[in-house]
Amino acid sequence: MQRLTKLISLAALLVAPSLATAAEVNVVSWGGAYTESQKLGYGDPYQEMSGVQVNWLDYQGNLDSIKSQVESGTITYDIIDVFAKDTITGCDEGYFVEFDFDNDFPPAPDGTPASQDFFAPMPSKCAVGNILYSWNYAYHTDNINFPGTYPSTIGDFFDPDKYPGKRSIYGSAMSNLEIALMADGVPSSEVYDYMLDNGIDRALDKLTELCTHPKGGCITWSAGAQPPEQLVSGEVIMATGWNGRHFNAIQKEGSPLKMVWDGQLLDYEYFALVNGGPNQEEAMKALQYFTSTEGLAGSAKHIAYAPFRISSLDVITAAEPWYYSEESGPLEIMPHMPTAPVNTENYLLLDPIFWADNETEINDQWDAWKSNTL
Repeated sequence: MQRLTKLISLAALLVAPSLATAAEVNVVSWGGAYTESQKLGYGDPYQEMSGVQVNWLDYQGNLDSIKSQVESGTITYDIIDVFAKDTITGCDEGYFVEFDFDNDFPPAPDGTPASQDFFAPMPSKCAVGNILYSWNYAYHTDNINFPGTYPSTIGDFFDPDKYPGKRSIYGSAMSNLEIALMADGVPSSEVYDYMLDNGIDRALDKLTELCTHPKGGCITWSAGAQPPEQLVSGEVIMATGWNGRHFNAIQKEGSPLKMVWDGQLLDYEYFALVNGGPNQEEAMKALQYFTSTEGLAGSAKHIAYAPFRISSLDVITAAEPWYYSEESGPLEIMPHMPTAPVNTENYLLLDPIFWADNETEINDQWDAWKSNTL
């Protein structure tokens, strides 16, 4: 009862001033099943409590759109869901608001300060944690040419002799270079040091072998909904993607897909508050609720992304089965999280500082590789 009282008090503190304003907040995210989980998990509850209209806008990543808005003087975004590397760059460029973290964000229900309730330190002063997710790959169990065993390692993704057929890979360098090196035998703990020591060429060579192989071939994806769609249509036999999108296709759409966790690239996703956004004061209140213990736990009712707050896991485990859909019914969500022990036997934690420091140079090399290979 004490815990419930604290949560009610927090909600009242966050939303009470906005009841008379009929304000709105524009939140930019990645669309599809992911944005739906955000909308249902904390966007709709906040809107119902506060009377503030929460508008969800889709984008495909990077800072180009917010940069254009800043340069034109017509900022329309309030909150934006971004990669860790973009919180660093956006903060340095002044696109995002710097937080006084423990003053700006509520503590856990037991009083633990926010800075101690998140799984990891923030990559910049402009970031607040949202989810942990995975770049992994999936295959279609009916379409793959079955050689006696289904794919089970990151090496299988790069083996068209064993598993003939096209693959779908992310359209940018990030994630592709890491998994290529792991598939080529580089230990996960050494991947980023190796990339700084001419490892990028080795990674691109590995991808070239796959994408130009007569039994292989590659296409690219940019929107999260594409990999499951490409698998279901039979356009490819394997596809990298975000684990929540694969999960959604399996659980909500009944697609005969299976995920492979070996060699997964574990990553964090963050919210940033746009500096000079049209509803900045109201957006801050919304962001406080979105990233609260209950808010982040709420999104996990709808997709298999782990909430960034440690205390959110207590809410989930105390109420399992937490996930529910009309198609698949109730489901214990914790084993499907990318952070589950069974899924983290061989993984790499994405390094946002590496990408913030090296992205421009690597992307030039990547774009040249794509134009010559795909």
